[in-house]
Amino acid sequence: MTEQAIITTTVNLLQDNIQVSAYLAEPKESGSYPGVVVLQEIFGVNVHIREVTERIAKLGYVAIAPALFQRQAPGFETGYTPEDIETGRSYAMQTQASQLLSDIQLAIDYLKNLPQVKKDGFGCIGFCFGGHVAYLAATLPDIKVTASFYGAGVTSRTPGGGAPTVTRTKDISGTLYAFFGKEDTSIPAEQVAEIEAELEKYKIPYRVFRYDGADHGFFCDHRASYNPKAAADAWEQVKQLFGQLN
Repeated sequence: MTEQAIITTTVNLLQDNIQVSAYLAEPKESGSYPGVVVLQEIFGVNVHIREVTERIAKLGYVAIAPALFQRQAPGFETGYTPEDIETGRSYAMQTQASQLLSDIQLAIDYLKNLPQVKKDGFGCIGFCFGGHVAYLAATLPDIKVTASFYGAGVTSRTPGGGAPTVTRTKDISGTLYAFFGKEDTSIPAEQVAEIEAELEKYKIPYRVFRYDGADHGFFCDHRASYNPKAAADAWEQVKQLFGQLN
């Protein structure tokens, strides 16, 4: 597939007197394209998330990455040092599921208002913190396909407190692909099995991918845990999944 030329910009989404910044990437050529929401790690809408957003746009989608820490730290983005991780985690701990879902819906509604975006179902992809949030986002009626990468805590908690996110599995209406590294100690194998069991229980169309030798963050080529083999396979699976939107 020939990559499409794209254009990128930062847009501001306004809701309830909160201005949510978002990174937008779209094909340069006029046409009708499916929309995809990209959900950040704890490091903000940083270079990695922007690059993923651009990669998706080059495949023929209009992709948007809303800043999920807008309420806690407007404009926040950082790297991957231990200090960066602690800062990002502190912001993630301040988020609430209801606000995250509201911001994702806001991004979807923004895409719906773009003339070049198809209105009949959207995709979602998230990594790390965003992988967990993507599992939440899969419950939104507009989301048709979801790619959730190494989202920790799905079986044990939800942002802001309450029943664990996995208890919302029954509300997923589309297809969900989940990606995990077998060396990821933050997501034990039994938790992955629990997620899979819930998806099976509620007859959600899904696939779960477990990668040998892959650790947390294996998809990110800016991190020491980057695993090229696992990342390449996962990307092929994502392309197949998002193909359902065409």
